[in-house]
Amino acid sequence: MNSAKNMLSMIIVGLILLSASAFTVNQTQYVLVQRLGEIVDVKKEAGLYFKLPFIDNLKYFDNRILTLDWEQPAKFITSENKYMMVDSFIKWRIYDPKKYYVSIKEGGEAAAEDRLSKVVNAGLRAEFGKRTVRDVIAGERGVIMDNLRKQADVEARQMGIQVVDVRLKRVDYSEEISKSVFDRMIAERKRLANQLRSEGSAASEKIRADADKQREVIVAEAYRDAQKIKGEGDAKAAEIYNQSYSRNPEFYAFYRSTEAYKSSFKTKSDVMVLDPSSDFFKYMRSPTKK
Repeated sequence: MNSAKNMLSMIIVGLILLSASAFTVNQTQYVLVQRLGEIVDVKKEAGLYFKLPFIDNLKYFDNRILTLDWEQPAKFITSENKYMMVDSFIKWRIYDPKKYYVSIKEGGEAAAEDRLSKVVNAGLRAEFGKRTVRDVIAGERGVIMDNLRKQADVEARQMGIQVVDVRLKRVDYSEEISKSVFDRMIAERKRLANQLRSEGSAASEKIRADADKQREVIVAEAYRDAQKIKGEGDAKAAEIYNQSYSRNPEFYAFYRSTEAYKSSFKTKSDVMVLDPSSDFFKYMRSPTKK
């Protein structure tokens, strides 16, 4: 009976020792094995491992790519002494867990990100300080990001960290500069609008002057043609009158006299003082007398 109890006790103790000595590492982790405060092993491959129970301690670290993204954009000054608001983020991962643990100690991920942010901010300050606003906004943005990644990676590897990427999400003017830029843009647009209005007014005057000139030419040509037609009509009428007069001069003289009477006595109140023997009354005295 006692031997059975002893066997059971040994099995229980063995299971306890086995559970205390076995540990697993999954694909997203690194594990440091510490023995009495000294790092004795680093497990990077996923699987089942064993340690000395109650003596070895384990430290777990994430081996995935992490993102450091600031909540607020930072302010940097360019070579033109103009402040720019820069919003960026960093992609990083632990590549040497032993060096990482020794460098960061118990600060963990927060301490690592704090040191990374200082490294990248120093790099941004240096890159922006030797470039103009135009360069940092468009011209050399890709070069800046590439330089930042390389420089930050060199310093970060001393902490066991690999900087995978550094990206500038947004680069914009600071508030005071934005206002001056907008004011300058508004002034430029007003100047352009005034210039376009002036050019439009000049073009309008030119078109109006050309139209007036064409109108004068058309009116002059029309008047000339009208006078020509009128002259031709008068000549034709005179020719007809002459032909009529030559055919019957007496009738023509009578017709002209009646037309004169009609024009002279349009109303009953018309009065003319003439000698009765005047030729004007020739056909009124004796229509057949010459």
